[in-house]
Amino acid sequence: MATPSLYRRYRPRRFSELRGQEHVVKALRDAVASGREGQAYLFSGPRGTGKTTSARILAKVLNCARPVDGEPCCECESCLAVERGTSYDVHELDAASNNKVEHMRDLIEKASLGTPGRHKVYILDEVHMLTPAAEAALLKTLEEPPPHVVFVLATTDPQKVRDTIRSRTQHLRFHLLPPDELAAHARWVAQDAGLDVDEAAIAAAVAQGGGSARDTLSALELIASTGGVTDDALSFDELVEALIERDPGRALTAVAHAVNAGHEPRPLAEAFVRHLRNGFLSLMAPELVQLPSAQVDALAAQAQRLGPAALVRAIERLGEILVELRHAPDPRVLVEVALVQLTSPATGGATTDDVAPLAARLAALEQTVASLQAAGATPRPVDPATGRAALGGRARRAAGNDTASTPRPAAPAAPAATPPAAAEPPAPSAPAPPAPPPASRDLRAEWDQVRPALRGIAKPLFAATEVERVSSDTIVLVAPNAAHAAKCQEFLADVRTTWRTVTGHDATVEVIARETPAAPSPAADPEPIEDIDLDELVDAPPGSMPSAIERLAEAFPGSQLIERRD
Repeated sequence: MATPSLYRRYRPRRFSELRGQEHVVKALRDAVASGREGQAYLFSGPRGTGKTTSARILAKVLNCARPVDGEPCCECESCLAVERGTSYDVHELDAASNNKVEHMRDLIEKASLGTPGRHKVYILDEVHMLTPAAEAALLKTLEEPPPHVVFVLATTDPQKVRDTIRSRTQHLRFHLLPPDELAAHARWVAQDAGLDVDEAAIAAAVAQGGGSARDTLSALELIASTGGVTDDALSFDELVEALIERDPGRALTAVAHAVNAGHEPRPLAEAFVRHLRNGFLSLMAPELVQLPSAQVDALAAQAQRLGPAALVRAIERLGEILVELRHAPDPRVLVEVALVQLTSPATGGATTDDVAPLAARLAALEQTVASLQAAGATPRPVDPATGRAALGGRARRAAGNDTASTPRPAAPAAPAATPPAAAEPPAPSAPAPPAPPPASRDLRAEWDQVRPALRGIAKPLFAATEVERVSSDTIVLVAPNAAHAAKCQEFLADVRTTWRTVTGHDATVEVIARETPAAPSPAADPEPIEDIDLDELVDAPPGSMPSAIERLAEAFPGSQLIERRD
């Protein structure tokens, strides 16, 4: 006789034995204890979280001969019949295989019949697999169910259930179990069943279970049957280290070992994506990671070395590969190509159309600049016209022409014309005069540097001027006209400030207007206007001036005069 599986042997028989679903237990137990049980329930949640088990416990307590505080006694004939699957009061139907309309019609016809117990309970598993016609038939019964019938609909995808059906049920959502609680449950089961497993086997079973109690017990049973060996369990430490070290060979070797151990490329990629997601969550929200606390800490340390950006990039790239694997002739090749792209130092974990390599290089350059600045490196000179580093600044400084960063040394002052004794010393409170400019200055060359550095409207205004003449410390500019020269006068302060910034010393700037040619002067003695004698004016001879009719005829050739007849 075959030995029942662990998840069947340790299936909860009462509400109090359910783990991790306290909100569901309280709702159902209180409703039954107060006699306010509903006629239709919708249980939704991931697989292996107790949906069908809770439905059977509810069916037992609704027909139990001696219920206590909403719990079944599990000793009466009705409870034992439900556990054996021979009760006439409980009908289970797999909607995945019985999803047609005739199956629902047969269920509706039997629902109106009587039952030995107080309630007839229908458990429909995977109800989202029903066809639209079957859903319509079920909806009619849910709208007006018989008073002794209770429907329990179970599904892993409640969004696919028709809204009109969901609105007529009490929706209870089942959650994945926390890793620590699953580990404690697995230890208790192993001890009660006499299994010789260590903590590593418990941790491997919990990791494979992924929050599902049924999957965890199935994994624990498999590990126990192999003597506690967990070598076939997937470990992504090598793949993550390959991402950290940018080592494509190490990544390919890890994939080869996993494939040789019997893991298919697509499930391997899916599991690696989940592992990377857990690593990202361990940095952002550790409470969301479905792993024991000790494993979360180790995963967070590894994820911190890889970095959130690299984690997200790897998840995105592997997600793209999972879509392509549906039609790939050799899925392993695509997985290996993606891992080589993620680990290659040349690509920085990016495809050909990605900007990740540029971002990685930019981050490296920023880090280098920061380290140089911290070490006291002299920054490059800044161009005042653009605010950016001046190109060739160090070369100009080496040639002795760098005026943007270091002021030129002042030339020695000329000897005074009067004897030193006759000169009066400056007052102590007077500010020190500015250093005189160098004796040999090329103001034209300096103006060629200052003019491009002007900002705002001053730049186009002075771009239209020309150098008229220069002296030792004064440059005279000529504007096209007086209005232009007057406008330039408003920005002379800006010009002097820019001159000081660019060259390191001051200069006097003057603007004049270009001289316009003088207008010709009127004649000194204009010719007198001859007087006209009105008596000499005579009338023009008749016929010398054309009439109005003749002028119209000339204006409109080919026209014909038509006399008006009243």
